[in-house]
Amino acid sequence: MISREPTIERLVTARQLLLEPFGLDESHLSRALAEIRRHEVDDADLYFQYTRAEGWSLEEGIVKTGSFSIDQGVGVRAVSGEKTAFAYSDDISEASLLDAAHTVRAIAGAAQSRRARVGKPRIAGSRSLYSELDPIASLDSTAKVELLGKVEALARAKDPRIVQVMAGLASEYDVVLVARADGTLAADVRPLVRLSVTVIAEQKGRREVGSAGGGGRFGLAYFSDEQISGYVDEAVNAALVNLDSRPAPAGEMTVVLGPGWPGVLLHEAVGHGLEGDFNRKGSSAFSGRIGQRVAAKGVTVLDDGTLADRRGSLNVDDEGCASQRNVLIEDGILKGYIQDAMNARLMGVAPTGNGRRESYAHIPMPRMTNTYMLGGDKDPQEIVASIKKGLYATNFGGGQVDITSGKFVFSASEAYWVENGKILYPVKGATIVGSGPESLKQISMIGNDMRLDSGVGTCGKEGQSVPVGVGQPTLRIDGLTVGGTA
Repeated sequence: MISREPTIERLVTARQLLLEPFGLDESHLSRALAEIRRHEVDDADLYFQYTRAEGWSLEEGIVKTGSFSIDQGVGVRAVSGEKTAFAYSDDISEASLLDAAHTVRAIAGAAQSRRARVGKPRIAGSRSLYSELDPIASLDSTAKVELLGKVEALARAKDPRIVQVMAGLASEYDVVLVARADGTLAADVRPLVRLSVTVIAEQKGRREVGSAGGGGRFGLAYFSDEQISGYVDEAVNAALVNLDSRPAPAGEMTVVLGPGWPGVLLHEAVGHGLEGDFNRKGSSAFSGRIGQRVAAKGVTVLDDGTLADRRGSLNVDDEGCASQRNVLIEDGILKGYIQDAMNARLMGVAPTGNGRRESYAHIPMPRMTNTYMLGGDKDPQEIVASIKKGLYATNFGGGQVDITSGKFVFSASEAYWVENGKILYPVKGATIVGSGPESLKQISMIGNDMRLDSGVGTCGKEGQSVPVGVGQPTLRIDGLTVGGTA
């Protein structure tokens, strides 16, 4: 059997789903792009997408809801200077394509621009980071229901205080095709799955919640009995720990963050501030600081879209650029920003493979993929033992950040009070307040246990949501403000 090179294989799949059923081929794409280029624009692209999604949810011991959807369409974009004209349609046809192209080319009169470079058709290079399988078809419906039932049974068997179990199983098969004005043609086939577990524990009239889960770009066979049991253990443990929690102390103190998912604080407080659009406009706390020290020595932060099978990874981004491993901060020095094509062009740098969009109905913008901090040389137990009085936070819920000031607010969903290096008791209601740029400078110990999250992250920006990954080692940060309930 002769197999085709993965990049070609993905392009064949995209043609079969997004062009051929509608009587289209590359000549029609070239004609639409030529229609846009009849006026002077700096850039133009077509983004075709086919998405098939399925979801199942269990509550009160039964699968209560199931959903299945198919969505497809095309987005047409023209860029002139800082201005973007965009049109989209869920009707994939030559007529709608040319109509959208005619609509967006009008932007040329709104700003000074040059004629987009016209290149010969070429297939863009891409990576091969995950399988092209359809995860929806990787288990039949009976097996999916049984999987959720297994979650229910395991959770209730763990402890009699578990009074409610909720579980969700989501699968998505996403195929994209990008055609750019410079002749670039790129495609990707993106599987994505996620299993979510939430339990409620009750004791003496008090109820607490615990959650866990994971996923990535693979099939549903990933959720083995061992994997499911691990998620259940984590969710049940979190709920039972919170049953014994006390009100969190408040004030300025040392905070130690656990590895893995607590990297969401890094994502929000630092990652967004390193996105190219905010820095081009000068609205980020990190604007104009390339080459300057922005963090303590030993702090190295990456955005890496090239990790195999990870939720935030991409073979190519949504502008047809291959994903990259981008070093943003190295040993405390700011090295660069996350860029899409437009902001990179306006800032005179190269794109970094971070042009992302929620769907064909949205414009691309610079977005994170998998953002994490590299590990250091400290034993995690040594870091916790170094706390005289402070907080050890191992899991987080929601949070928000102000990009301009860098100030953030995060709620810890699992945290412990520590005195003289000893974990005394779990606390509830701890809110961590600080400044992203300042917090980076206040990192005093970095653990050797860098870990990525389990594959649950979704990032929102300007109304668009995309899957992402986060990670970090155990970190000690001095002088953070904790808002508590005590």
